[in-house]
Amino acid sequence: MATRRCLAALPLHLRSILLSSRPHKTLIAPLPSYFSLSSPTPTHSFASLFPPLRHFSSSPPPTDGSDGEEDDEYREEDGGWDEHDNMGSRRIVQSGKSEEEKREEAEEIGYKVVGPLDPSSENPFKPYEPAFAVVQIGSHQFKVSNGDSIFTEKLKYCDVNDKLILKKVLMLGTKSETIIGRPVLVDASVHAVVEEHALDAKVIIFKKKRRKNYRRTKGHRQELTKLRITDIRGITKSEALAAAA
Repeated sequence: MATRRCLAALPLHLRSILLSSRPHKTLIAPLPSYFSLSSPTPTHSFASLFPPLRHFSSSPPPTDGSDGEEDDEYREEDGGWDEHDNMGSRRIVQSGKSEEEKREEAEEIGYKVVGPLDPSSENPFKPYEPAFAVVQIGSHQFKVSNGDSIFTEKLKYCDVNDKLILKKVLMLGTKSETIIGRPVLVDASVHAVVEEHALDAKVIIFKKKRRKNYRRTKGHRQELTKLRITDIRGITKSEALAAAA
């Protein structure tokens, strides 16, 4: 093993002896043309020695020579940062809905706002009539009669004492006949008045993970709207039965 090492090192020693016998020469590699000492300014710019900066953001690189810094002032169309926001969070701009959009959203839920009620000039409440209707408001269905009051999830775009027309009527019925929709009755409607916006009883949400020291308690009160049913239209009502009732 030692003999092999000696034989491998022998050519290196011979090369060093031959090089030491020659006169010493300074081996300096020629400089590139752009580092020529004759001209005071390099022929190539300094920026050409380095690759251009890469932009990994979704926005394209700036073309005006700027370094891409964001403006301090907030512009809504660009979605920039707000200079008055100390936490640096994005400002959420919520554009108000038009009256047409509000009306379409209310019709999807199942109601239409007619207008405010004038108690001094009109009395929408009628005596009891022996008829019922099944209406759908949002994702809930209610069986109602004239004079009943129901609680629904809070209805947007309506105030207290507003008159509503509930359009999604699934079924109508009296003592003599019953009409079932497929799935709704086009010519039927239920009229109601908004009495109040209230909060439901508090519901406690308790979470626990055993042996993890994890306990969380939260409360929730659902927003509700109280409606008073004033009239059911779309079915003939017997006057004799109404008087007997």
